[in-house]
This record gives sequence, structure tokens and C-alpha cells, in this order.
Amino acid sequence: MDELQELRAEVAALAARLDRVEGGVASVNTPASVTDAEDALWILNGITSRVPDPGAVFFAGSVQVAAGPVQWQVGFPTDRILEADWAAKAQSIAALASPVRLSILQAVMSGASSVAELSADEHMGTTGQLYHHLNQLVGQGWLLSSGRGHYEIPGERIIPLLVILAAARRTM
Repeated sequence: MDELQELRAEVAALAARLDRVEGGVASVNTPASVTDAEDALWILNGITSRVPDPGAVFFAGSVQVAAGPVQWQVGFPTDRILEADWAAKAQSIAALASPVRLSILQAVMSGASSVAELSADEHMGTTGQLYHHLNQLVGQGWLLSSGRGHYEIPGERIIPLLVILAAARRTM
């Protein structure tokens, strides 16, 4: 076994241990059909075989939400991310930094689409507060207004939102 294979096996073992400790899915977890250490990093192996140095960051997903199935992926060259103005992303990220806004997004992803449905939950605050939060989410592209008091999460934002939530997890 060469050094790379040993390292992959070690990472897979650590990921399995982390998965047991946190009760979630470790970042290098694999489909049930993949059992050997070589395939434990099947996503990473696919990326590195297709992307030249300095590498890239990808995220993808296939999910079923109330609005229907969503399949989406995107990748960015590492140097592009590192050279970007990170501070310019602050408002978009800040729009998610509210428990009420995250609850709104969760409710919309689960099928609620109207202000009436959202305001039925007392944790959303007054109608004025709810509209304030909706406007912030629309302003940053996390929600779209689909007509008089109706909202939806744009398809291209569902997977990134779930990635952010998964990345913020301690346990899921």
C-alpha cells in the first residue's frame, strides 16, 4: 500500500469515527455500496482527476423538497475563491444569520409559500417583522417573490443553502 492509499484509509477511518461520535454523515462518507478505502474519497478522487492545480471547491446535491426534485452542482477554482473579495459576501451571509430568517427558509422549503402561511407561526413575529425578514431574504437572493405575498426559494439557491447549513453543523 503506497502513502496515498494509507492516507486515504486513515482519513476514511477518522471520518467513520467522526460519524459515530456526531451521529451524522462524515464529510468523506460513501454510499453503502462503496466499501474499500480507495473509494472512500470517491467525490474527491473525481475532482482531483478532472481539475488541475491549485484545485477547486465543488458542491452538489440531489434533494426532494416540497416544490419538487432539485439537482444542482457548481465548482469554483481555488485561486478564484482565495482572490475574491470575501467582505463583499458578508450581506448575503448575514441575511442567513437570523433564526427567524432560517425558519422562514425552512418553512418555504417545506411547502409554505404565502405570508398568511408563514405568519400563522407565532415565532415569525408580527406581519411587519415578517415582511422585514422576507425583504432581506429577497434582497440577497435567498427568496424570490412569486406574486402577491407568495415566496419561493430559487432552485439554484437550495443546494447552496443546504451546504451552508451542513457546513455549520456540529451534529445533525
